[in-house]
Amino acid sequence: MNRLVNMAGAVGETLKNTGKSIAVCESSAGGLIAAALVAVPGCSAYFLGGSVIYTLAARRALLGISDQSMQGIRASTEDYALLCARTQRKLLNSDWALAETGASGPAGNPYGDPPGHACFAVSGPVECSLTIATGHNRREDNMWEFADAALQLLAECLAKGNRV
Repeated sequence: MNRLVNMAGAVGETLKNTGKSIAVCESSAGGLIAAALVAVPGCSAYFLGGSVIYTLAARRALLGISDQSMQGIRASTEDYALLCARTQRKLLNSDWALAETGASGPAGNPYGDPPGHACFAVSGPVECSLTIATGHNRREDNMWEFADAALQLLAECLAKGNRV
């Protein structure tokens, strides 16, 4: 967790220094992204909240994304991650939002993605997305790697946003 908290601390400093806020929507990382951000002292200056959207019921109830809104979009894709990030950003009225979706393992997901597959998106003044494949099916290891990749993407996107 120390590595994630260090990464989250750097992200937090950027958010605090720019007076911006963040919201998180995650799935296969199971809350590790939000936990890392909240573990940083002073995070209440920028962290607005987050959700773990692990099921269709959670997507519908917590994000309000209907089945109709999903037309042409498959879960566990960058498009879906971007939809989740945009939706979470709007719901919490944050400057930035980060979303993660994937298959932590040991099996793949119902959409045909292998374990270790994850997609990430950041929505804010600029938008970024990323897909990774860890190449293994170790659930907990994948969760940590997903959180790490998500925070890296967020840091990169914040840097781009500060240049806009």
